[in-house]
Amino acid sequence: MPDPPPVRPRIKPGSRIAIVSPASAAQPELAEQGRARLEAFGYRAVVMPHALDRGPLYLAGSAADRAKDIHDAFADPSIDGILCTRGGWGSAELLPLLDQDLIRANPKAFVGYSDHTSLHIYLWNLCRLTTFYAPMVAADWSNPDGVDERTWRAALEAELLWSVGPSDGIRILRPARKAGSSGAPSTPIEGRILGGCLSLLTESLGTPYAFNITEPAILFLEDVNTKPYQWHRMIHHLRLAGQLHHVCGVILGDPASNIPTSQPLELALLEAACLHAFDQDPTEFSGPIAIGLHCGHVQQQNRSIPLGAWVRWSNDTIREIPERKTIEIAP
Repeated sequence: MPDPPPVRPRIKPGSRIAIVSPASAAQPELAEQGRARLEAFGYRAVVMPHALDRGPLYLAGSAADRAKDIHDAFADPSIDGILCTRGGWGSAELLPLLDQDLIRANPKAFVGYSDHTSLHIYLWNLCRLTTFYAPMVAADWSNPDGVDERTWRAALEAELLWSVGPSDGIRILRPARKAGSSGAPSTPIEGRILGGCLSLLTESLGTPYAFNITEPAILFLEDVNTKPYQWHRMIHHLRLAGQLHHVCGVILGDPASNIPTSQPLELALLEAACLHAFDQDPTEFSGPIAIGLHCGHVQQQNRSIPLGAWVRWSNDTIREIPERKTIEIAP
């Protein structure tokens, strides 16, 4: 049975955006700064009842309360988008509690990154919902320079087609093998952009909520404070789990999120480790690899990605391609 068409929610200036904390507790002052900046952007922020809860442990309330905030936000017809405060840990605790029927019946723009990779996987696998690996309230919106406005508005408001390229940090680490020894893909490739935080993707494998690529894909991977051998190990894990079979290109995040720029030899080792991991079986994956996209765990100008969108990679630019079968949900 073919997959149902993807659902692509949008927001617009004036949209009501629910603020939630599915994982770790946010600092209230940072959450407030982020809320105020969202409103300055023209949105109406709604802080959900448990968004600022603290405890147990480092969590933002009980799993039941965190899931309830998400359910209430999806069920509220006045809400157009759901935006997380921060990552940390805890999103995976919510997966058995989520009501996929409620979410499918009330699609909204869901925004977060890092630990929320677990929720991105769930919403794609079970609801075919395009979600947004994009700036969070306390982590990024609280910083005056934390959000890249161009990719945010292109991804979330979809008035212009989303794209990223060299100005967003991208450089070609290795071309497609059939393209020669240097440069970007000579022939455009297309696929669905999927992925997120590498450690969360690999940790999902073997569970009922596992990351699973079933069609041509551009794979996006990023992480934070992760050593070269850990990148190698986790990419190898993805490969052994069969998750590179449909991958036709790879975009890696900013290596400076993992290794300080003051350690050039270690940065070079990180790049070499990733290349080694992807090049273990050229019959399985031989597409281009880019690195450096400023998305996720970055300090400023965090770019936004519409996970689940169909994109074309030509030369050194990845650009969204409209799909006839996508169900657009206007705010």
